[in-house]
Amino acid sequence: MKLPVIKKLVETASYEQLLAAEQAICEEQVPEITIDGDDEGEQLTHVMAAQFIQTEMKEKDVDYMTALRSYTSRVRTSIS
Repeated sequence: MKLPVIKKLVETASYEQLLAAEQAICEEQVPEITIDGDDEGEQLTHVMAAQFIQTEMKEKDVDYMTALRSYTSRVRTSIS
């Protein structure tokens, strides 16, 4: 997971583009938007993180860093 890639997606892609990219990756197709990552798994992680952060920013009216902290907290909780 590369935070600069996630930030770029949050800032440049719409939620609909992220959904389409997620679907394309899951169907082993090339997404219409460019997603940096070492492999499809990392690209999917970046897309899903960007979706979560965009939703968090919109629904809770918070800034990027607050939404990112919420996401990373969620990830840490799921790992432990």
